[in-house]
Amino acid sequence: MLLKCFAVAAIVGSLIGVGAPGVEAQVGERGQSTFSVSATQTRPVGELGANIGSGYGIVGAFLLPLDRAGVLSLRADLGAAEYGHEVKRTAFSESVGGRVEVNVRTTNTVVPGSVGLQLAAPSGLIRPYVHGGAGVVAFYTDSRVEPISGGVPLTSMVNQWDAALAWTVGGGLYVPLTKGPRSVLLDISAQYISGGRAQYLAPGSIVDLPDGKVAITPMESGTRILALRLGARFGL
Repeated sequence: MLLKCFAVAAIVGSLIGVGAPGVEAQVGERGQSTFSVSATQTRPVGELGANIGSGYGIVGAFLLPLDRAGVLSLRADLGAAEYGHEVKRTAFSESVGGRVEVNVRTTNTVVPGSVGLQLAAPSGLIRPYVHGGAGVVAFYTDSRVEPISGGVPLTSMVNQWDAALAWTVGGGLYVPLTKGPRSVLLDISAQYISGGRAQYLAPGSIVDLPDGKVAITPMESGTRILALRLGARFGL
């Protein structure tokens, strides 16, 4: 699922490059492209908040300035945050029995992505910015068979996934940490994601049955999320 999301982001980036009129001809007329990487905490709101807990993960944001100063930019965000997991120790197979055991790790993940515009103060010791856009918020749960001692998963499968269209609005502060053409800025921000209805799982939504099968009980609600972020912005 993550690979699919990053592939979608790459396609969106390509479309931005094609859709911006005369971007190649305007390289000398706009500022430097930048990329932010941040740790994120997702806080579900409303119905979603009653069903799942906060998540923790990473998010990236690509900025393509539309003017030399970098006041107005195209912005693309993509992130992933784990909001729950379970680990079950079990026999590797019925034929092997308990002589060889493995961990079955089930992870719940939310993946928000959006494309929009950002308006920012281009200079100063503290540079506030606001942004808004549209995109999707996806939820997926996967299970992996892992060696007890850790290492590469032996096999995996997706138990449940769904996605909903969403609009986003956010803002934050850039604080310069270094100077020069490849400057680094501290990035402190928050983003509100308002998504449509989607189905998702939480810890306890998958129950192992005596016959070796599982019962999966998805929940459904609106998908509103407040995401808090702390990271750094780099020049490309």
